[in-house]
Amino acid sequence: MVKKLRIDWFLFAIAAGLALFGVLMVYSASAMIALNETEGASQFTYFYKQLGFTVFGLFVMYLTSRIDYRLYQNKTVVYGILAVTIVLLISVFGFGAINGAKRWIRLPGISFQPSEIAKIALPIFLAYFLTKNEKTVSDLKETVLPCIGVLVILGGLIFAEPDLGTTIVLCAIFVSIYFAAGAKILHLASVGALMLFGGVCALIFAPWRVARLIAFLDPCAEENRAGAGYQVCQSLYAIGSGGILGEGFAKGQQKLFYLPYPHSDFIFSVVGEELGLFGTMAIVLAFGLLLWRGTRTALLAPDRFGMLLSIGIITGIIVQALFNISVVISILPAKGIPLPFISYGGSSIVLTLFAVGILLNVSQYAGASSKEKDLTESPVRRRKNRIGLK
Repeated sequence: MVKKLRIDWFLFAIAAGLALFGVLMVYSASAMIALNETEGASQFTYFYKQLGFTVFGLFVMYLTSRIDYRLYQNKTVVYGILAVTIVLLISVFGFGAINGAKRWIRLPGISFQPSEIAKIALPIFLAYFLTKNEKTVSDLKETVLPCIGVLVILGGLIFAEPDLGTTIVLCAIFVSIYFAAGAKILHLASVGALMLFGGVCALIFAPWRVARLIAFLDPCAEENRAGAGYQVCQSLYAIGSGGILGEGFAKGQQKLFYLPYPHSDFIFSVVGEELGLFGTMAIVLAFGLLLWRGTRTALLAPDRFGMLLSIGIITGIIVQALFNISVVISILPAKGIPLPFISYGGSSIVLTLFAVGILLNVSQYAGASSKEKDLTESPVRRRKNRIGLK
C-alpha cells in the first residue's frame, strides 16, 4: 500500500533559496537599467516585479505540492495541457517581435512565454504515454513515432520563434525520459543522430548562428569583441574581475551598460563579478543538490509514471542551468536562455517553481508493495534482477 510521507523540505528549501537569491541579484543587476529606462523611474522597478513573481511562484509551488501528481496521468488532463501549450505556441506569432524573436504573448499588464509551459507539458505527456505503452515502448509505429511527433511539434514551434536553446532543452528531456523508459539503444542513437543533424542544419542556414560559433572560438579577439563575441567577452571580463571573493554585492561595474541583459541571460556573470568564485560555486552546488533531490525523488517514486515525470522535470531544470552557465563562461556558443530561479522573468520563475511543486508531491509517496515495486522498476534493473545481479 502506497503511503504518503512528509514533504521534502530540503528540496523545497533549495528551490526557495535559489529563487530568493535571484530576487536580490535581479535588483543588483537591474537598478541602473531601471533608472535609465524611464525618467523619474525607480531603481526598484525590476526588483519589485521579480519579488512579486517569486512570492507568487512560491505559493504556486506549495499549492502544487499538495495536488496528487497522479492527476496528471489522466488522459483528458494530459492532452488538454498539450493542446493548450500548442495553441499558445502558435499564438506568439501573432504578436510583434522583441529583439528579433517572437517568444512572448503580450496582453495589457502581462506578458509570458509559452515555451516555459512546453518544458512541463512534454514530460507530462511522455511519462503518461510511455507508462500507458510500457509493453510496447520499443515499438516504432505504436510508441516511438508518436512520442517523436509531439517533440517535433513542440520543438518545431519553439525553434521557429526562433529559440534554439529551449529546443535543445526539450530534446534533452525527451532523451532522458525515453532512456529511463527502456528504449532500445538503436532507437536512441537514431533519434540522437536526427537531433544532431537538425542542430547542424540550424547552424548552417542561420548566418547569425554561424557568426556566433566563429566568435565562440575566440570571443575577445579584436575582430569579435565588438561584434558577435561582444556579450561573451563582457561576461568574461565580469567574471574575471570578480576573482575569488568578488567586488561586493551591488558593486559590479560590467552591469553598467557594458554587459547585455545583466538581469536575465547573463545574471551569472554579475554573480561572478560581485560575489566571486565563492558565489558562483555556491550556485553550482545548489543546482547539484537540486539534482540529487530530484533524482532521489525519481528513484523512490512509487510508480512508473512518477519516476518518468520526475526524471523529465529535473532534467529540464538542470540542463537549462548548465546551458546558461556554460554560455556565460564561454564553454558553449552564445545563446539566450535564462538561468532557472535566478534570471529575471515571471514565466520562468513561476513555471519552474510549479515544476518543483510536482517533484515535491511525488516525493511524498513511497512504500509500494513488492508487486507494485516490480512494475515500477526500470527495465534495466528488472533485467539485472532476472539474471541475479544486484
